[in-house]
Amino acid sequence: MKIGILGAGSIGSTLARKLAAAGHEVKVANSRGPETIEADVLTTGATAVNASDVVQDVEVLITSIPLNGMLAVKPLVANLPTDAVVIDTSNYYPARDRHVQALEDGQVESLWITEQLGRPVAKAWNAILSGTFEAKGAPAGDPTRLAIPVAADRDADRETAMTLVEDTGFDAVDAGTLADSWRQQPGAPAYCTELTLQEMPAALAVAEKDVLPERRDKAMAAIGERVEAGDLLTVADLVALNRAIYR
Repeated sequence: MKIGILGAGSIGSTLARKLAAAGHEVKVANSRGPETIEADVLTTGATAVNASDVVQDVEVLITSIPLNGMLAVKPLVANLPTDAVVIDTSNYYPARDRHVQALEDGQVESLWITEQLGRPVAKAWNAILSGTFEAKGAPAGDPTRLAIPVAADRDADRETAMTLVEDTGFDAVDAGTLADSWRQQPGAPAYCTELTLQEMPAALAVAEKDVLPERRDKAMAAIGERVEAGDLLTVADLVALNRAIYR
């Protein structure tokens, strides 16, 4: 497929490498220009382009930017082909994204994103740590292969996102509609806890919406305390902390 990736942070960079390695035609952009994209992002065949070019002639656009940047990219998204699929990887963290009243009042993050962009999205790759995503992909059928939840309202969006998740080395789990995508938001049992295909559906099912913000903030506070104490947190440390708080 022809894929554009907007954002070259940890998740966006890994997406560019993995999807290009899987045979897709990938171009990647950030807000600072193609010359600022690290060379290792392009090692498997992805191309660095300007942000205005990343939406041209693509079948899929993946937005991998902080949630607070969504409104700024709406003009870019408006230039997408009408049948292009948009997949969003973002999460709401108030300390980083500034206060968003609608989200504080309980609006589902993916539904807020659709309002900001003016078109439907699929939600994927938001519920996995960047270190997990980079290092722990596995072939289909591997019993240790980890799972990634995917939510969408339109069948075409869901099918495309799930196919691409599989291409990045993880089992895709249908997590329902965007209205249900709070089940994969920060604070939920399915969020960044390294679950398999067999474990993920149960984690999505037992989530409790009202407790997610408190658990999210508790995890961030615990991470902050350990960083201040001088701890060098590994991916395994973060997964263990998330499991202890979210499940």
